[in-house]
Amino acid sequence: MVELRTINEDNYEECLNLHATAIDEDFVDAVAWSLAEAWVLYDGARPFAIYADNMMVGYVSMYIGNNNPQIINFMIDSRFQRRGFGSVAAKLCIDYLCKEYNARRISLPVKPENKTAQKFWSNIGFEITDNMEDGYLYMRLYIPEKYV
Repeated sequence: MVELRTINEDNYEECLNLHATAIDEDFVDAVAWSLAEAWVLYDGARPFAIYADNMMVGYVSMYIGNNNPQIINFMIDSRFQRRGFGSVAAKLCIDYLCKEYNARRISLPVKPENKTAQKFWSNIGFEITDNMEDGYLYMRLYIPEKYV
């Protein structure tokens, strides 16, 4: 079973030891950086550890400020990739943003050259936009009325 869990004093060190694959290192912020960013943006940031069968397999940080829900950092540890955890966790993020914050649209930034991430998120239902910000291409998912 895949689930999102709050990062706390019991699991933050394990979370800091998560790593992207060498290929993805240029595209994914280190967990320490992302957690620091979440701490600074505390009011709007929602960081979570991703667990599969009680084992931490990844990390996600979501942002809910300015009525603009976003998945801003998402990573499955290199040891656990290609097992389907990412797809399930991505859908959990969407469910979380819809249920907790009534999201009608979810955005996420990807590097234009990160075709793997673009394909991954497209398979989840996100669409590439022409919106570029700080070197990131934004993808968006529009939530159907019946979903919420």
